[in-house]
Amino acid sequence: MIQINTLVGLTLSLFFTEWFGLYPGGIIVPVYLSLYVEQPLRIVGTLFISLATLLLYRWLCRYVILYGRRRFILLILIGSILNFSWTFFSGALFAEALRLQGIGWVIPGLMANAYERQGIGKTLLAMAVVTLSIFFSIRIVTLFFFT
Repeated sequence: MIQINTLVGLTLSLFFTEWFGLYPGGIIVPVYLSLYVEQPLRIVGTLFISLATLLLYRWLCRYVILYGRRRFILLILIGSILNFSWTFFSGALFAEALRLQGIGWVIPGLMANAYERQGIGKTLLAMAVVTLSIFFSIRIVTLFFFT
């Protein structure tokens, strides 16, 4: 089932990017988010981590010249470190924090990269449209073909 979700999701993400010129946070990001639509706190946690990644990156840009591959790798690295730190330390602080975990290790960094490239609003809008399109497309596919 995950293979079908990935195939449909990558196809929809690619078409959305080509048709509208908006990048939904990375071609694979909406696929991962669509797997967690029924766990909205995980998506909220991922959004917070990705925004924190962007803020930390912009702070670092004051002191270091970052562009191209260096920028991309640094955003992925910061997102991974923040995600790991939140997952590791938040469980000790309060039990509900485990529901606010980020999704994947790379996803927050990919999202922050898209925020930096085209803006937070456009990225979030594109990400929401593609994620929900994938989610409902998979529901329809499973309803007709796998019942």
